[in-house]
Amino acid sequence: MYKIITSDLDETLLRKDGTVSQANIDAIAAASAKGVKFVPNTGRSFTSIQGLLQQLHLYQQPNEYVVSYNGGAVIENQNNRVIVSNAMPFDEAQRVFDIMRQYEVDIHVYTLDHLYIYQLRADDKHYLQTRGVNYDEMVGTFDQFKDDQIMKVIAMNPDFGVRQEMLQAVTAAFDQHINCTYSSGIYMEVNHFGVDKGTAILDLGKQLGASADEIIAIGDNANDLGMLTKVGLPISVANGIDEVKQVAKFVTPNDYERGVADAIEKFIL
Repeated sequence: MYKIITSDLDETLLRKDGTVSQANIDAIAAASAKGVKFVPNTGRSFTSIQGLLQQLHLYQQPNEYVVSYNGGAVIENQNNRVIVSNAMPFDEAQRVFDIMRQYEVDIHVYTLDHLYIYQLRADDKHYLQTRGVNYDEMVGTFDQFKDDQIMKVIAMNPDFGVRQEMLQAVTAAFDQHINCTYSSGIYMEVNHFGVDKGTAILDLGKQLGASADEIIAIGDNANDLGMLTKVGLPISVANGIDEVKQVAKFVTPNDYERGVADAIEKFIL
């Protein structure tokens, strides 16, 4: 019996315009009615998905959770209570930021409850608008974050070559002891070493009395591999990248339109 379903959001549960289908909403509600927890597992801030939580009937609910910042934080939905925080050390985050500045990218700096963007690109601005993400454009030096919890630092450029070169530069600078990945086909993301979606959901599972074998994870992209490789039942939606499909034990017939519903109907309902 599976106790937890954890799902990526963008391009897994959500359509490309950031909306969620009624089929996915209904399936999640049916799973919840059977006592199975649905835990969104996202690279984004928990503050940016409050509207989605309302649609999923999880908003401000006690004993319901979100994994945010690629595992950087685990949040209980009621009062957005932080139960796990895996922040980046300031010096590490600053070094990543300085490397990223050498490339033709904009840079997102996520603190625990806010997003700052350095040299915002027009194409990124459009993407963020489809997701309802709030942010401030970064003014001043990186020192302004010295007393903040920095959850992750990411850079955006649709050119994979740019992102790949930047990822190689960051991993080389830290002798591989840092967690770098890609997401949404446009971002290169950096978390502290050992921090990923999988470690976070296993930590939450322990608190809830659920083993790895009792967790389903659903994803589509590289930053989902951390959870897909750690749970009992890894699932790829039909639009998942090849690396995700290779580790999945099941690939849904449908894409983000109703792939999550496919998984819930097959393994829970």
